[in-house]
Amino acid sequence: MKNIIKTQVNHTVLFASLFLISSINCFAQTYITNTTVVDVENQKLIPNQTVVINKDVISNIQPSKKIKIPANATIIDGTGKFLSPGLTDAHIHFFQNGGIYSRPDVIDLRKYMPYEKEIEATKINMEDKLRRYLQNGITTVFDVGASVHFLKQRNDFKNVNFAPTIYITGPLATTYEPKVYENLEENEPFTLTKSIEDGIQSVQKQLPYKPDFIKIWYIAGADGLSVEESARKNLPIVKAVIDEAHKYNLKVAVHATERITAQLAVENGADFLVHSVDNEIIKPEFVQLLKSKKTIVCPTLVVVRNYNTSLSQNAKFSLYEFEKSDAFQLGSLGDLKHISDTTLVNRYKNMIQSQRAKDKAMTEEKNMLTNLKLLSDAGVIIATGTDAGNIGTLHATSYQAELKMMQESGITNWQILTASTLNPAKILDKQKEFGSIVVGKKADLILLDENPVENLENLTKINKVINKGVVFNPKDLLKDTPEILVQRQLNGYNYRNIEAFLEPYADNVELYNYPNTLIGKGKEAMRNTYTKMFEETPNLHCELKGRIVQGNVVIDKERVQFGNKFIEATAIYHIENGKIQKVYFIQ
Repeated sequence: MKNIIKTQVNHTVLFASLFLISSINCFAQTYITNTTVVDVENQKLIPNQTVVINKDVISNIQPSKKIKIPANATIIDGTGKFLSPGLTDAHIHFFQNGGIYSRPDVIDLRKYMPYEKEIEATKINMEDKLRRYLQNGITTVFDVGASVHFLKQRNDFKNVNFAPTIYITGPLATTYEPKVYENLEENEPFTLTKSIEDGIQSVQKQLPYKPDFIKIWYIAGADGLSVEESARKNLPIVKAVIDEAHKYNLKVAVHATERITAQLAVENGADFLVHSVDNEIIKPEFVQLLKSKKTIVCPTLVVVRNYNTSLSQNAKFSLYEFEKSDAFQLGSLGDLKHISDTTLVNRYKNMIQSQRAKDKAMTEEKNMLTNLKLLSDAGVIIATGTDAGNIGTLHATSYQAELKMMQESGITNWQILTASTLNPAKILDKQKEFGSIVVGKKADLILLDENPVENLENLTKINKVINKGVVFNPKDLLKDTPEILVQRQLNGYNYRNIEAFLEPYADNVELYNYPNTLIGKGKEAMRNTYTKMFEETPNLHCELKGRIVQGNVVIDKERVQFGNKFIEATAIYHIENGKIQKVYFIQ
């Protein structure tokens, strides 16, 4: 696995000057002219509008012909473009990176990646995560289960223009805690609550760090009882946490995936259900309960599918994900192909691919999709969230996959856009502050090149991101270092995606056998060679054994598998003008 920490430190240095430049116009008036406003409150498109931003607030919205623009204003031409509210991911976890080493309680790979290093990476990578969210049009995130460390660290990004607005809770109150998370002190994401007093204390301990809400991990059945028996046994503790949080005007989010745990949580005051009910199709009485209590539901549809495809080594990614994800975390998801404990790896693969597991996953997914449609059509408030940070659910870029799964349920694009913008603001009663394009609300916006109502993938076609009133070009928020480019092509190679593999290369790339024997030239020649290799070679996989980065040169020590054969090789990559220009192979 790559030196993630080093790469992210480089990011910080590279972006320092950019941040200063971007902040110059922080307090100037900005006019976005002749644009089509995506009105999520009324679910309609309003063409030929000019939106005025004063400091970090929308100060005026009128037909363009009625607006007179002063001489010293900053003007963004929105002709032919669509102005949407910034997106919100209402369920993420900063304490998890999204790679294969993120959850040692799910698959224990600590002998390959010590969990202490993974924890350290989550801290140092936080700026990268935040920039990546903003680059993808996500201007607000809800961390629904963090640690005391991240309650503190979020303050470093509170008034930073490149960072989305962060709403966060501390450690999850739970009656069950995986052993791997015990005794981690400020890094512990759970608080074990075995009694009502423990539940009350779990809230009290967070108060000095000013959490935005409280989270309960309502796990039923881990104590050996049936799900309902366990849920009712632990209900007094759950209720104590909810009641204590409400004393301090803190909303409560609850992880509850069974109908009974969700029902009991809502009946006892839960404000926000952060997962779908997946064990049954919900009944009208449950729907009515949610409506009467005004409970908000975050479906988190894609996370289970991502676990299954990652652990069974069947993950597939779009070109957008290859280009915009954290390349090192995405790359780590392929490490199971070369991890030496094949017994462990094969056990997970066989378990997930068993007919019983497939049937269970299919049933649960069908239940979640059916329930989302029932809830949405009934008027229950839905908030889009990914559960990013879990294995295979990569920060920022998993958002598109979540939207696509929401579409699979049959709800409309307008319903999904509303769930992704306005509805999350309602979680903390902040719908008057952000979530739609209205005078007086925060200027957290995305200017899109194409219509998102027509196609939700157009949410990735971002022309400008406006965050806290500051305008960013998405490509400037994160710069591709030489190491990132090399990692991206390695990812494309290992996943046999020819477009992702070729994307980091220059059109006139040159390939050499070291020291100077030219063996290939041009991206199209590479396309022909590698397309055939990807199609015809079984067990094709490149394991990175070591990497040296020096300026614009990256040297990779590789162990490449072709069928049943292995080749030890060294590849020297020369990067020029943001592309891989030359590669030298040593065998």
